[in-house]
Amino acid sequence: MPWSLLALVLCVVSLASFPATAQNTNLIADGGNSTGYDMAPETRLEVVEAAVAQIPTKLPSGPFAPTWESLKENYQVPQWFVGAKFGLFMHWGLYSVPAHHNEWYEKHMYGADRQWHVDHFGPPEKFGYKDFIPLFTQSNFNAEAWAELFKKSGAKFVIPTAQHHENFAMWDSAVTPFNAMRMGPHRDLIGELCKAVRKQGLKFGASNHGIENFQFINPPAELANKLKAEQADLYDPKWADFYNVADRSDAACEKFLVNWYARNVELIDKYQPDMLWFDNGVDQRYLDPLKLRVAAYYYNRAKEWGKEVSISTKKAAYAPSNKNTETIGSIIDFEKIGGRSPSGIRTGAWQVDEPIGSTWGYTDGMRVNSAGSIISKLADTVSKNGTLLLNLSPKADGTFPTEQQNTLLEIGQWLGVNGEAIYDTHNWIKFGEGGGRGHANIRFTVKGDVLYAIVVGNWPGADVAITSLGESAGKVETVTMLGGEGKLEFTQSTAGLQVKLPATAPGKYAYVLKIAGLKMNPPNWTKSGNPS
Repeated sequence: MPWSLLALVLCVVSLASFPATAQNTNLIADGGNSTGYDMAPETRLEVVEAAVAQIPTKLPSGPFAPTWESLKENYQVPQWFVGAKFGLFMHWGLYSVPAHHNEWYEKHMYGADRQWHVDHFGPPEKFGYKDFIPLFTQSNFNAEAWAELFKKSGAKFVIPTAQHHENFAMWDSAVTPFNAMRMGPHRDLIGELCKAVRKQGLKFGASNHGIENFQFINPPAELANKLKAEQADLYDPKWADFYNVADRSDAACEKFLVNWYARNVELIDKYQPDMLWFDNGVDQRYLDPLKLRVAAYYYNRAKEWGKEVSISTKKAAYAPSNKNTETIGSIIDFEKIGGRSPSGIRTGAWQVDEPIGSTWGYTDGMRVNSAGSIISKLADTVSKNGTLLLNLSPKADGTFPTEQQNTLLEIGQWLGVNGEAIYDTHNWIKFGEGGGRGHANIRFTVKGDVLYAIVVGNWPGADVAITSLGESAGKVETVTMLGGEGKLEFTQSTAGLQVKLPATAPGKYAYVLKIAGLKMNPPNWTKSGNPS
């Protein structure tokens, strides 16, 4: 057969191996979903529809129906989110017990890291991932202390992991036996933290990565055959619904999807989250009927509570056009600054989740970023009209390492002086300037008719030049420094604004000039959260 014909046949066969609804989703240029399953259950639209038909829970009465049209008509980005600008995320789960590699330890221990696991804990048939549950004690977990730390950090909302890919529920659940009340800590971790965080006046959300569990573990054939023959660990019938390895039939997938929905309903009803955050696993189009049902349930419940809430998802999970600039009923979340987040100003509403250190979940020896590094990322994100969602990594005993605490406290101290330039602000006509050799690295934010120039990094010295504020920008009337005293001397020319700085810095890491007299651009908030 000629190569061109063979290639065509192989292409057709390859496409046939994917669900029809999973095809043509690779609109990377528009920020859409990637080709394939992207950690979603590898299934088909008809299986998802069959699962939705089995859901016993009726939708609460309210304006939201499980359709894109209804979400588009009735959804609105919460005002509390528009002004928050800084929140805390958290990877909190069983993977913090081995504290090795990263939060995907469950996947790795049955694959590339199997020998490391055997050397430290024994072979999987003797010590499987399930055996970390009793070791996940959270013995020193103190929700009040955590919430006080979060408040001191200057964050306005907190989103802990209610469930990661590993399928362990961190709350008191009636829909899964694999939960923190019945096993491990024997505590309602989410419930305790929810109460403590709200007591501090912060918003409280929950992240659910659980849909990615169905095909998260893929052991090599020889290990699978061994465990299957012994009915051990992954193939132990008592743990079949925890691992979701032994049975991946359509019927098993339907059961899994119905349970995933039930877990979300339980989180919604028990804790009334201000934000419900989903990871990449919900991105595929064939999951739309299920996602729409969750959204309608959540938003109608919120109407009953009288609360402004939102789902937050990545890429184009809630964008049927497969363009993340056309999201419906969800705030777009980007993963990692400089990796997938906007490189410039994006109007509307968005956030970016960023780890505090070298791994998302706690690992032994993980590197923790300095407060200065995080403050720089916060200023950069807010200058582009975004919100920073900083991920924390608690340990299996329920504590935060000192390095993470110190970084949070220093961020909070900085925000105590300079938060005026972060909270309730929006982008200017340009996000920043400088950063090159001999030029101050500056990020701009706006509130009303005040322009804030955040000078990031080392203290500039006697003065600082802002080339974007030449005479053509309008007449500057006053310049002050947050944390400083009195007005600062300045000159303005066609070359820019030259400001004489105080003799001593009012803090460290970044310094904010408050500039008045100019006519600023208005806020660009949109009801949908999409770029205006």
